Amino acid sequence: MANKKVNKKDITGLLKEWGQQFAVFAPSRESGVAAMAEWDGKDTSFLDWYRNTVVPPKASFLPPMEEMFRFQKGKEGYNIAPPPKAERSQLLFDVRPCDARAMAILDMTFEQALEDPYYLSKRKSAILVGLGCTNPCESCFCTSMGVSPAESADVDLMLIDIGDDFLVEEVTAKGKELISKTSGLKEATKEDEAKAKQARKASYDKVTRKLDTGGIKDKLLASFDDEEFWEKVAAKCISCGICTLLCPTCYCFDINDELVKQEGTRFRSWDSCGFPNYTKMPMENPRQEKWRRVRQKVCHKYEFYPMTFNVIACTGCGRCIRLCPVNWDITQVIESVPARTEAKK
Repeated sequence: MANKKVNKKDITGLLKEWGQQFAVFAPSRESGVAAMAEWDGKDTSFLDWYRNTVVPPKASFLPPMEEMFRFQKGKEGYNIAPPPKAERSQLLFDVRPCDARAMAILDMTFEQALEDPYYLSKRKSAILVGLGCTNPCESCFCTSMGVSPAESADVDLMLIDIGDDFLVEEVTAKGKELISKTSGLKEATKEDEAKAKQARKASYDKVTRKLDTGGIKDKLLASFDDEEFWEKVAAKCISCGICTLLCPTCYCFDINDELVKQEGTRFRSWDSCGFPNYTKMPMENPRQEKWRRVRQKVCHKYEFYPMTFNVIACTGCGRCIRLCPVNWDITQVIESVPARTEAKK
């Protein structure tokens, strides 16, 4: 089926139409931080200012704080009540390819490693509408991680900026079905296709930061016990957790109960392996030293995750670089890992 196109002036109408079926989420700065938020039904200014959100779209499926269930103590035990279900599925509009890839990586954890009903109930029913990135940040290195800023196999529909219009590409069966029920779209021409091709190349060429990950898993394994190296790497880290909390592929969480007399709520919330208390146990803390926590963060993405799923748990979105208060740079760390053939004695 031929690709479609939509005029930028018609985006409001398009989102309103989709909003009749889905809870539409789009980039917003209303909270003071760029994040995906439920669309207000009129504002499309994000098409002008949007480069990427600070809070990654993973928050739509793995919220910063999420109710798991409520419980009440009765005479014969506890009564458990699941959280209320969302009335409508989510449609995320303008997801960048790096974040779409990140959600595909998270799927491996929450579906393949262990089926997580809270995540999957939202994720499987959602529609992802991608938007090609035309103005990557200096900190972006997505192309080194196998992600193109204007292409994605990880969304249902892909939009490419071709001037006055967006080219609309069907990627999945869900995307095709949505387009078949959408009015106001026009058939894309060969000229439109040519413009989209040029836009993809231009976007790709704008990503100038490069990272060579060849052999990184083996290098990290050989350097795992090199305390001197990790001490140096961790020297300026302040353990604030920003790089992990705002990473689109990090998924660490804590679980707590909130109690009021005989009633309570169990919820989970984002946590970080960068925090000193993350691994604290009654008798010990195996990662009390900062260098051990930094090592865990780096090795999890570039060594442990590839060992389990054969993919690096990083998409080169650059958030951890541009949002770090002390300019800690993951690309510099990876490039500095010694090229050893065996572990340091």
